[in-house]
Amino acid sequence: HSPPEQPGDKPSETGEVQRKEVCHWPCRCPPVPACTPGVSLVKDGCGCCKVCAKQAGEPCNEADVCDPHKGLYCDYSEDEPRYETGVCAYLVAVGCELNGVYYANGQTFQPNPLYKCLCVSGTIGCTPVFTPRLAGSPCTRVTGRKKPGQSICSLGQHKQLQSTNYRLMSAYRSLPLVLKKKCLIQATPWTPCSRTCGIGISSRVTNDNRKCEMKKEKRLCFIQPCLTNILKKIKVPKGKTCQPTFQLPTAEKLVFSGCSTTQRYKLTFCGVCLDKRCCIPNKSKMITVQFECPNEGFFRWKMMWITSCVCQRICSAPGDIFSQLKLL
Repeated sequence: HSPPEQPGDKPSETGEVQRKEVCHWPCRCPPVPACTPGVSLVKDGCGCCKVCAKQAGEPCNEADVCDPHKGLYCDYSEDEPRYETGVCAYLVAVGCELNGVYYANGQTFQPNPLYKCLCVSGTIGCTPVFTPRLAGSPCTRVTGRKKPGQSICSLGQHKQLQSTNYRLMSAYRSLPLVLKKKCLIQATPWTPCSRTCGIGISSRVTNDNRKCEMKKEKRLCFIQPCLTNILKKIKVPKGKTCQPTFQLPTAEKLVFSGCSTTQRYKLTFCGVCLDKRCCIPNKSKMITVQFECPNEGFFRWKMMWITSCVCQRICSAPGDIFSQLKLL
């Protein structure tokens, strides 16, 4: 049934209920608000002021707009016939997939202790999870005399502070800070290779280019060849549980997308362990390889040339976007 008329509603000549005016000009804007992490700061529906966008399930109207970056729209279907006040709802769209897990459009999930994520139309957006620090002194004074400079936190309070107060590592930290032609060179770490065997791709974002612009850079990576029983091909030294690196007996051409390299390469690969450890590249350099395609000419790719590997217990799956996150 239709909602009751409000005192400000006036029937029009056709008998329809008129909508209440929510926009007023000239614009008078309050100070720009500080939105919570994950909430977009947008211009209101009147085209006047910066406001925090309404989220799913919150009321909305012509002025209070729903968050456009999350695929939300104002659903006025329950406010017939005025269509004045609605509720923010998600547009019908596809879900998202992360590390083999499927999430519905609009679903909030936390695949990592440091980040809370949201699926919007096939795209995943993540924001840090912050735990507010208690007001006042973070630690209660411990009875007894303390030496100068000694902390007044008990052991349990230290653990609590470590778990609730942290800082995020800088995104652009893998390259040393170098000034090249008035450009401060920065870059994200290379992502893990997209394949555990065979030729894959890893990427990073860097401004190491002529225009000093942050751009995505890709390179080929070849961690291990795809061998049926790799333990039979690699000899682990007696008394050891790991062989960090190995090479194939002969140099071979590399094959990528149906094309092969013009030269033969004897690559260094990361080895295997008899325990649960995994071997990952430790040191590498960048080379350029040229591929020749049948009846299609040549093309060049940058490629990671492994010089050494290290065996460790911390193993991450290819494509794990949280593999570089750590608590500090």
